[in-house]
Amino acid sequence: AVCTGITLAYCDDVAYSNTMYPNLLDQKNREEIEFSAEYVLLSVIDTLLQGECNPDLRILGCSILAPRCEKNKILKPCISVCESLRKSCMHAFEAIDMAWPYFLDCDRFFVGEQEGCYDPLEKLRGVTEITEEELLEPPSTFIHFTHNSYSQMNNILKKTAAKCSQVSKVHSIGRSYEGKDLLVIEFSSNPGQHELFEPEFKYIANIHGNEVLGRELLIYLAQYLCSEYLLGNPRIQTLINNTRIHLLPSLNPDGYEIAAEEGAGYNGWTSGRQNAQSLDLNRNFPDLTSIVYQRRRIRGARTDHIPIPESYWWGKIAPETKAVMKWMRSIPFVLSGSLHGGDLVATYPYDLSKHPEEAKMFSPTPDDQILRNSSKEGYRIMCPLLWQKCQEIVGRNFKNDRSSMNVAYWLSIAPKMADFNYLHTNCFEVTLELGCEKFPPEDELYSGWQENKESLLNFIEMVHRGIKGVVKDVEGNGIKGARISVKGIRHDILTASDGDYWRLLPPGKYIISAEAPGFSKAMKKIYLPARMRKAGQVDFTLQHIVTEPGLSDNFPTENYEQFDPLDHFDPHARREPTGDEEEVSTARKMPWWWSYFSVVGQNAPVWLLKN
Repeated sequence: AVCTGITLAYCDDVAYSNTMYPNLLDQKNREEIEFSAEYVLLSVIDTLLQGECNPDLRILGCSILAPRCEKNKILKPCISVCESLRKSCMHAFEAIDMAWPYFLDCDRFFVGEQEGCYDPLEKLRGVTEITEEELLEPPSTFIHFTHNSYSQMNNILKKTAAKCSQVSKVHSIGRSYEGKDLLVIEFSSNPGQHELFEPEFKYIANIHGNEVLGRELLIYLAQYLCSEYLLGNPRIQTLINNTRIHLLPSLNPDGYEIAAEEGAGYNGWTSGRQNAQSLDLNRNFPDLTSIVYQRRRIRGARTDHIPIPESYWWGKIAPETKAVMKWMRSIPFVLSGSLHGGDLVATYPYDLSKHPEEAKMFSPTPDDQILRNSSKEGYRIMCPLLWQKCQEIVGRNFKNDRSSMNVAYWLSIAPKMADFNYLHTNCFEVTLELGCEKFPPEDELYSGWQENKESLLNFIEMVHRGIKGVVKDVEGNGIKGARISVKGIRHDILTASDGDYWRLLPPGKYIISAEAPGFSKAMKKIYLPARMRKAGQVDFTLQHIVTEPGLSDNFPTENYEQFDPLDHFDPHARREPTGDEEEVSTARKMPWWWSYFSVVGQNAPVWLLKN
């Protein structure tokens, strides 16, 4: 056996030029390798893992299928490289229910440095794992102001969370129609856990795939929060230590891929806007606003925490919509910002006009004042250069427009995510239109960050306005689902699992009450001064009451359980195959990715099946 040139198409970019047959799997020639399941896996692994850990995994696999040859002798790759990559990429295999490939068994095919190993990834530019050296580097707020692909975005979020592991964590809330993870990075003093009296805040961007400024801003914001926390910035440390912040940079990664094909600077209004099912995600939520308008004149009828109507499930619902709705319901969010592009305005609910025949009519919520204050004070869109730029692009005189307004008064449309947040959960959401270019060119990203950074932080800090507290029984146990009411505001919020709550309110005098089934009602009078910059604490202790048989305590019993498939929805499940895919999948009861290996016939990779 002698060294020979590499002729395998999927291994032609390795850092060496010669290999040897038979290879480390005892495959004797190029033809045998090309028709093997191992080689087919390398050819499709980028698709299967949605860009994660690639080309690292492919090149590592090539170091086994087309091993490095020098002086007619095979060199084996280093076991440390294999172990590091396995550690950072195993989650991607688990996500698609695939076993780690046997030919990447670190103990079997890789060796230590004392045996003369080499690093097959040494010349690879995009390292997907944060190294020990990077972790030990002194913190600095250095951000690359570039557009990031789906895999680049995921890598940045994971590296950021690794660097600030004490206050940060990355997780997926579900998958897109094409199987891409919807990654969220969170920051708090105890990441991954809801803490008593710590309000929950979220930013969501890229709901429309071609509106990308907000997407990039949240990627930059994640890096900024991490670096500034490590640098000891008192404002950022206070914010993270007292708030649980969730950032979802891309709700529509499938649409983004389509928009990115057009390229930055393309001012398109439709290409990539929708998801892979051609659904507008922002208009894919249930219409709860119409239910409120029907109930508003009925005495005692609830106009908050409205269940999803059964008729909604008869329509076409995107997996992204289901995933984000389930996420909203699993965490007691208090305030939210939805980042869009194409205009320059901050808007707040309701989205739908209260009069069916009036296209643009002021349609305020019971919390109109605090929503207006949040959008105006928290997110300031007043940059003169932006007004001028938008005027040039859209041809409208933005200087005469209001920087924040009620959506229905501005543009009455089908209810969006903001209305769903307000009417189905405790969360108040403001929609932030960040500029008139949906997909700005790369050289404008830095200025976009400078124009929005302070407002992004201000808006998060708005979550600490109003009151917070805990509702307990006389034994000191928190009461979940207790109703917090404000006299004169027909919109209640419910306590979280530990009995704690947050209620956004503008300055003023209020009468607050707390009630729960089986308990007496309690009331308190409070005063919130104008300059108060943190939530005042208002706790309640409720007394148990004994209800006579057959009598009701008149507490609203309407809840999510009347008909709600969302309770049984798995946001991380892959979509069901259709057509021929369904036949094959049903007949063999194999994973969805099994069909990729049909070309290898009897040599199908059973070693990729778990159990």
